[in-house]
Amino acid sequence: MASQDLPKPDYAKNMKLIGYSDQGGRPDGVQLMVNKGFAITGHMFSKGFSVIDVRDPRNPKPVNYVPAPKNTWNIHLQTHGDLLLVINAKDMFASVEFQDEKQYYKGALGKKVGTADASSAPPRDWTAGLAVYDISNPAEPRKISFMPVEGGGIHRLWYVGGRWAYASVLLDGFTDYIFMTIDMADPSNPKEAGRYWLPGMHAAGGETLSDASQRGGLHHPIVHGDTAYCAWRDAGLVVLDIADRSAPSLITHRNWSPPYGGGTHNALPLPDRDLLVVADEAVLDNCEDGIKYIWMFDIRDKSNPVSISTFPTPDETDYVAKGAHFGPHNIYENRPDGMISSDTIFSTYQNAGIRVTDISNAYRPEEVAAFVPPAPNRLMDKRPNRPQVIQSCDVWVSAEGLVYSNDYNGGLYILEYNN
Repeated sequence: MASQDLPKPDYAKNMKLIGYSDQGGRPDGVQLMVNKGFAITGHMFSKGFSVIDVRDPRNPKPVNYVPAPKNTWNIHLQTHGDLLLVINAKDMFASVEFQDEKQYYKGALGKKVGTADASSAPPRDWTAGLAVYDISNPAEPRKISFMPVEGGGIHRLWYVGGRWAYASVLLDGFTDYIFMTIDMADPSNPKEAGRYWLPGMHAAGGETLSDASQRGGLHHPIVHGDTAYCAWRDAGLVVLDIADRSAPSLITHRNWSPPYGGGTHNALPLPDRDLLVVADEAVLDNCEDGIKYIWMFDIRDKSNPVSISTFPTPDETDYVAKGAHFGPHNIYENRPDGMISSDTIFSTYQNAGIRVTDISNAYRPEEVAAFVPPAPNRLMDKRPNRPQVIQSCDVWVSAEGLVYSNDYNGGLYILEYNN
């Protein structure tokens, strides 16, 4: 796409758009990875996942689309080396019970999906588990295995090579997503290795929740060494000792909801600085769930994380009034084949686009760059009453500093960060 034809941003500071793709007519994207010059993105509404050739970032070209099984989400995925791991789960946003998104983000999800009491659940019409692909040629993913799970399926993964993968999984008998370790020693035969859940989540075991109005489920973990830093939605931050992958154990649990609005989404450790970056996701339109923050924690003592600051909230325009979601969604998670930085954090703020924050002074994070795409050309989201507003979803950053970001409706943006 010629530079004069590129979408014009609503706002830009120290970031320049160099490439754009509508991903082969499927502009909706959720998790985004780049592997050997190919962007791979899971779709929220188009089902399946797509592969875009970004070896020339100024001229990205869609090269493949892999459809999802019937009624199944492939929204999250991970790549490392020659492997691609893709989640399979119930397509929540296509379901009648979640056409009002408030119903997805409130209360015990397992009770609504039918996993908490599987004996009385309606018939399952989706595929649940983990699909593994060989991507020695990323343009042609080749499926090599599938690990089924009983229940709603897997939500999100953490995999950076080696023997172990980690997942959030909605299993029969549980009220929401729990932590699971997966043995990838043989990628053609992945196996569950261990589980952890917060007390109260195992409904089939007679446990009861102290507050059934909240979404107390694991979004996903990020693992460093033998420690898993888990974003547990309305239950906040859970830090696990996983030295024994078959028996994860609790180091500490911290929750700040209430008084804050919950939705904890990412917990990124910066081990060389004993810091943890924790993002709370904005999940409702017009900040009905309150202003959400990205928090800095001091984790010199992993058993006692201490919040020391928050990132600045974008304010160059009235983003609350703009409509749809305003606030953090994802942060770039220092992927081993991309940029790794303990001083610069890339994040998406949904209707406020992509933000870059300098945390060299962890007590005073400072925004240094931003890019707000224009409104999407059309909505892939067919749920009722959705506004046609940008919702920047995920961000991936190359070692050279190229920034890749997608949107629930608006396609793939490739940016240069002018540091």
